[in-house]
Amino acid sequence: MSPFPDDLSSLKDDMVAFIEGHGMRRFPAFVDSEEVPSLLCKTEGNPEAWKDFVELAKAAGAPFLSMDFWVLEREELDDLVQRLSHAEFTSDEELEDARWLRTYIGKTGFVQLGFAHQGVMWVYEAGTPWYERYQRLVELADDFLGIPIDEPDQDDEM
Repeated sequence: MSPFPDDLSSLKDDMVAFIEGHGMRRFPAFVDSEEVPSLLCKTEGNPEAWKDFVELAKAAGAPFLSMDFWVLEREELDDLVQRLSHAEFTSDEELEDARWLRTYIGKTGFVQLGFAHQGVMWVYEAGTPWYERYQRLVELADDFLGIPIDEPDQDDEM
């Protein structure tokens, strides 16, 4: 069971106020922890762990925190439903799961904070169960359909 509500908008707003209250700045950026050396904060079900994370950043002398969040947009969900409906191996249950996510359109499902210290990115993430379900369905759609990474341009065709 997630310690977070289904919409992390108020959590994001609280984070902004708390960070600014500590005299720190925010930089809009996503830390891809698979691409850079990073440590992921263990929250152990504590919904207030992000406050400790911000205080740790301040104690480490970080002048700012990176901050990213994700809101479910209707177009993204419609695209996912369409991709899943055209995939050969998608089950009716997976397609219904994607349609069920319409309940969360306009809601924030993921928030990430980060700061750099001694060559390592320290990262805090909060996500809702429906965001995790959405991510699983996106990965499923990508696996079944494949996403072209690079479209051939005119130079490649000659």
